[in-house]
Amino acid sequence: MRREELIAERYDLALTRIREIPDESICSEKYQEYFGRMAAFVVMMDQALSLSESGELFQMTIEALKEHNRLLYADILPEQYKESYANPEYAVNRLGESIGQMLSFLYAELRSMIPSAYEKNRTAMTIRMELLLEVYQAFVCAAQEQSEPDAEELRQIFYWYVSDYYEAEFEEKSKALLDADQDFARRLIMESDLSDLRYLYYFGEYITENELGTAAHLNSLSAENIQKMADTYTEGYRIGFEVTGKDISIKETVAIRYFLGFERVIRQAVQNFDRIGLQSTFYRAGANIFQGRNVNKNGYCGANPNKQYDYDHKEDWALFLDGALAGRRLEAVRNVFERHKELAALYGGPAVVESFGEEPFVPVTKSAACRFSDKQQKLFVENAGQIAAVQNEYIKGEEHSFTIIAFPVPQIGPRYREIFDDVVRINTLDYLLYRDIQQTIIDELDKGLTVIVKGCGENCTDLKVQLHKLEEPSKQTNFENCVADVNIPVGEVFTSPRLTGTEGILHVTKVFLSGLEYRDLRLTFQDGFVTDYSCNNFPSEEENLRYIKDNVLFHHDTLPLGEFAIGTNTTAYRIARKYGIEAKLPILIAEKTGPHFALGDTCYSHEEEVTSFNPDGKEIVAKENEVSVLRDTDVSKAYFQCHTDITIPYDELGELSVLTPAGEKRIIIQNGQFVLAGCEELNRALRE
Repeated sequence: MRREELIAERYDLALTRIREIPDESICSEKYQEYFGRMAAFVVMMDQALSLSESGELFQMTIEALKEHNRLLYADILPEQYKESYANPEYAVNRLGESIGQMLSFLYAELRSMIPSAYEKNRTAMTIRMELLLEVYQAFVCAAQEQSEPDAEELRQIFYWYVSDYYEAEFEEKSKALLDADQDFARRLIMESDLSDLRYLYYFGEYITENELGTAAHLNSLSAENIQKMADTYTEGYRIGFEVTGKDISIKETVAIRYFLGFERVIRQAVQNFDRIGLQSTFYRAGANIFQGRNVNKNGYCGANPNKQYDYDHKEDWALFLDGALAGRRLEAVRNVFERHKELAALYGGPAVVESFGEEPFVPVTKSAACRFSDKQQKLFVENAGQIAAVQNEYIKGEEHSFTIIAFPVPQIGPRYREIFDDVVRINTLDYLLYRDIQQTIIDELDKGLTVIVKGCGENCTDLKVQLHKLEEPSKQTNFENCVADVNIPVGEVFTSPRLTGTEGILHVTKVFLSGLEYRDLRLTFQDGFVTDYSCNNFPSEEENLRYIKDNVLFHHDTLPLGEFAIGTNTTAYRIARKYGIEAKLPILIAEKTGPHFALGDTCYSHEEEVTSFNPDGKEIVAKENEVSVLRDTDVSKAYFQCHTDITIPYDELGELSVLTPAGEKRIIIQNGQFVLAGCEELNRALRE
């Protein structure tokens, strides 16, 4: 029997059995109600699959598509989430702590069938239907014995589900990343009538007025404007290879990551990439345990129906993670990359379009949600590092590049069209002007060994950042002159500082990192490492500390200062203030609006050996620190797989200066203004 026939048979058998569940009353009422709702959801997924396979989906009116889309995601929308089994709090209150957490996880896993139905992926749907039946059978057996289901038996079911299917699921994800023949999204982008907004509902993602409004706005722009936006994006990618001395001609694929609504720009970008010999791949943002559920989406996606839902399930691995399963993950990753090593070698890296403008998300920490134990936290971090090291063997950091650009969405406010036009202007500023001003700043910084950063007003920052000693100042520099290539828009100089001697307090009164808000965030450094931290998001100190450790330190006990930079894009700062959108700016733009500091890996992670130069011809030598240098002896201790930028806005900056070896202080910024000669042009936007 062929594989397709076997899957079809398994699918039909599972669906037939699931359809019977709502009419049964074997389990106790509370469990039967849960399984009845799960069965109803699976039946709805089968209906979605039928719409896709029959082509009826493409005949529906936009009103019918909108209603169908709403029904698919209704149960996790904020107004209904309170009484959804996808909400761990509700599941635990209804079903008990252990069983409630596990059945909430099961529902979250079933919900990943939505994109599978649109992609007509019966395999992915079948294994989740069979998981539901296996769990249901455990409850049936317990009821027949007049007992409660055994929590450990349930945990084992989930454990072996993840263990058995991890490799196959990781292979699906990897092929979407590396193989241009996996063209579900590409076909929709390139072949749809983009003037007919029904196409947005064909992806299987949640669609809101943001996606519809973005697509409608792009449809109103001239072909010349669309070309300009796409050219900025794709040229940034190409130049990224050029300025780092990497050979783009040996690459054949580029992974495009974006938010739905931008298809008109993406279509042009695909054509641009085709002309330079790169085929575009598209992989969907994670929606299941194998790909990871996170507030910060990685891949192409629609709107996030409920960020609290993703936040509640971000540590579901805590249900079953142990050393053996971590080892299985690592083995699976290596097996997949070994099978597809030719494709991996041809992969050039991601080209990312971010969107911004949604209301900032302030999560609620729920005791009912799964949380790693201390032992699991350590294991998860170590495992992630091992997986990253394997990936770097096949997708070599010294050979690939990236680019990233951002645009606003309609939710940013009633002046959306004006803001959009101004952001396009930010993204296309005169890089030659900034190049020369930034070189002036770099020349001054290279005269010193210590940078002093102090806040003003309510900002309590007081930091000393140590720079590397230049052995040949006439030929070497500590700072990269970053113009508009991989990091669009233009506007920063950055370095990997020395850790030894870097010390003090970094403080911001309010900042948004990876979509999460932090109030009064304070980090204390000693020899470049975080030694203490706090914020005022929650009533209790314990909640605040856990929030930072989970989402800023990413479960590490500490992290080093991997980057120090000075943002110079005062135009972006002025525009943000003009519209009052500072809190909605993505890191990509926000980091250019003041000095910023990154926790985690350096900017040159896995690329330390790549020789690169600034436009003035000087070699950039500050590419590692006392941690990353350990890659030669123990690579597991050299990297952290995270890099989080924290920016001090100009109006909270009292002083930024550099100390020369002779003890002379040379001030670059004072009271939010550039005072270094040659930087006067930057103050024009600040004054405006």
